[in-house]
Amino acid sequence: MTDLFTPLQAGDLALPNRVLMAPLTRCRAEDGHVPGALMATHYAQRASAGLLIAEATMAMEGNSAFWHEPGIHSEAQVAGWKKVTDAVHAAGGRIVLQIWHGGRACHPLLNDGRQPVAPSALAITGDEVHTPQGKQPYVVPRELRDDELPDIVAGFARAAENARAAGFDGVEVHGANGYLLDEFLRDGSNQRGGPYGGPRENRARLLFEVLDAVCKVWGGGRVGVRLSPLNSYNDMIDSDPIGLASWLAGCLNDWRLAYLHLMRGDFFGQQHGDVVTPVRAAYRGVLIGNMGYSADEANAAIAAGKLDAVAFGTAFLANPDLPERIRRKAALNAPDPATFYTPGPKGYTDYPTLADGA
Repeated sequence: MTDLFTPLQAGDLALPNRVLMAPLTRCRAEDGHVPGALMATHYAQRASAGLLIAEATMAMEGNSAFWHEPGIHSEAQVAGWKKVTDAVHAAGGRIVLQIWHGGRACHPLLNDGRQPVAPSALAITGDEVHTPQGKQPYVVPRELRDDELPDIVAGFARAAENARAAGFDGVEVHGANGYLLDEFLRDGSNQRGGPYGGPRENRARLLFEVLDAVCKVWGGGRVGVRLSPLNSYNDMIDSDPIGLASWLAGCLNDWRLAYLHLMRGDFFGQQHGDVVTPVRAAYRGVLIGNMGYSADEANAAIAAGKLDAVAFGTAFLANPDLPERIRRKAALNAPDPATFYTPGPKGYTDYPTLADGA
């Protein structure tokens, strides 16, 4: 029977198990959005994952949404990530980088006063962003012109090239959670006209152009994409999320990607429905599930052919040796939400392993 510990060929990526680590923003980058030794330790501790998907990383300068998140657009950032990938590979792991543009979730106080950009001039409402001046409301973004979008695509391509120079095994294109590419995909945030607005074929155009560019760098077999059709995080909504997801899944077959990474639910419970079944029916490649799976549910979904692998988030955050704990049916450490985004090793590199007696 196929389960979490059956090896998986995901495009050109040979994975020893199907217990993957989801991308988790932890805000531990050093000045200049440079990964440091602490981040290298964190990822190397979790190298027993079938695949590590590194956190959302700025593809291009001036698009910070989290203050201390990493980037991949400078030489110093590439060098910092090289230390991370070297540490992961030395520990026997595999790691891809999630490349990302924050879109309207960015804030001027994090970007030298620069106004964020988006498909439409619609601000995120009902939430605030952490800045050096404390929590602040999101601002109204500037609507991108059509003639600016080739530069966005080129920025993702450069990020893909830099990720290769930094020693990653591939990249994941972040098309989820209310950031720029997702903002274009969903009609609640994309209210523009022209070739990038209106029908879903136009709203998906930017994502498809980014995939074309990134696959030219890596080949499709080392590129993944993450989608969150139901997630209302960052004030997101779509009039037909399941229809959009099913259609997108069918289109994505054309790229012969390493995988499609699907978030199955909504952090805030505002949008409901089964998105996994129609996406599985439409997508012929490796499908990774994410959001709230227990080990038992993950094994059942894989055995039934509903998914090919599962990406675990906070469980991997608090359990560096999560695959071994699942294998042994051992108790899990509880994550500490108070340290999710705080600086330093506490709640980051100090969670105990079974070898520590925990």
